[in-house]
Amino acid sequence: MKNDTICAIATGATNAGISIIRISGEDAFTVADRIFVAKKTGKKLADRKTHTLTYGNIVSDNEIVDEVLVSVMRAPNSYTAENVAEINCHGGYAVTKKILELCIKAGARLAEPGEFTKRAFLNGRMDLSQAEAVIDLINASNEDAVKNSVAQLSGKLRNKVVALREKILKDTAYIEAALDDPEHMDLTGFTDELSVHVNEEMSEIKDLLSGFENGRLIQNGIRTVILGKPNAGKSTLLNALTGTHRAIVTDIPGTTRDILEEIIVIDGITLNIVDTAGIHDTEDVVEKIGVEKAVDEIENADLCLFVADASRALDDDDRNIIRLLDGKKAVVLLNKSDLSPVLTSDDLKKACNREVISISAKDETGIDIFVEEIKKLFGFGKLGKKEDFYISKLRHKELLENALLSLKEVLKSIDLGMSEDFFSIDLMNAYTSLGSIIGEEIGDDLADKIFKEFCMGK
Repeated sequence: MKNDTICAIATGATNAGISIIRISGEDAFTVADRIFVAKKTGKKLADRKTHTLTYGNIVSDNEIVDEVLVSVMRAPNSYTAENVAEINCHGGYAVTKKILELCIKAGARLAEPGEFTKRAFLNGRMDLSQAEAVIDLINASNEDAVKNSVAQLSGKLRNKVVALREKILKDTAYIEAALDDPEHMDLTGFTDELSVHVNEEMSEIKDLLSGFENGRLIQNGIRTVILGKPNAGKSTLLNALTGTHRAIVTDIPGTTRDILEEIIVIDGITLNIVDTAGIHDTEDVVEKIGVEKAVDEIENADLCLFVADASRALDDDDRNIIRLLDGKKAVVLLNKSDLSPVLTSDDLKKACNREVISISAKDETGIDIFVEEIKKLFGFGKLGKKEDFYISKLRHKELLENALLSLKEVLKSIDLGMSEDFFSIDLMNAYTSLGSIIGEEIGDDLADKIFKEFCMGK
């Protein structure tokens, strides 16, 4: 671990009312005192009590750069568990950049991406799962994502992993002790007890794994593909959802010939929306490429929005799209409900064997109904209880699966009547996999990779 003093802008890079420059390390107060002069008292930051604010000026060559407040947080009671000074200055880009340059000139080094949080992890201020929750909280785009990140930041996942490891370690220690001292410790009948313990631990891991898909969708958003034949109203729907004229809308079929993507948050749900070219049989070379791309998008979609046109009868193009939806989560929308219907909800429901929601993308009616249907499909809005959270990191999922596989091997060894040594090996493999989730068992390369995903000031 690097122990020098680091600094970075901890707020956004755009103009704002306030910016914060964070300084962390043993010499944080010394660095800040070289460029800061307190008003009235003239007292040095190094002499201030922890968790206090001091009003004064940032000065360079006897000239005032900005009027600021500086917070003092002494180790270990700070974000990094080191001495931390945070300069709260006016939020203009030029003044913020100038103060950062003065901090570097005064002896601090520019922090690497995620280095503040990395130091918090290495100093024992938080475990790795909590550190990863920090970036998830920063990137959260909906209420459930915030709740899920806060739950993990508060240690919910850590507590479950620690409890599992303690159970595994207790059984492993007993086996090892009995093998070392067979005269005083007897393993007779222990396999029955061990089987019960392992099954309980596997059940807990399966519970964690069962929430991964929801966690991924809450955190990353639902990849949503809008499908339909040309001129069904797909682009009008996209514009209605985004509140913009992102897609070109005309009465001419086939206006959209490529993929349009937009991220929106609607009623607490993040949708990564993909508007596709109309799927239909065509000889046009360019349109064919658009149709092929649309079909490819279905494979990667978490959700398909099938937009059918109420003003036109169901045809082979519609039926082809319905076949493509087989096995996919989908919401069927009968658009243009503001016009005299040619295609009815009952006809469409019978054709696709799914519930049908009537909407008018043009008038923006019925959208609230299908948003509620999406919530039902994915179980959103259920993170109300304090103990609820979902794992959302692929890294956590893979490690839990590794631990589960190792515990299955323990049961297999018991069934085959194998030596207790085999139990210990697989139990410790499970213990190690679980430890990697919270950072007890992790290499420097992986730690570097994780923290490089953070922004510079975090």
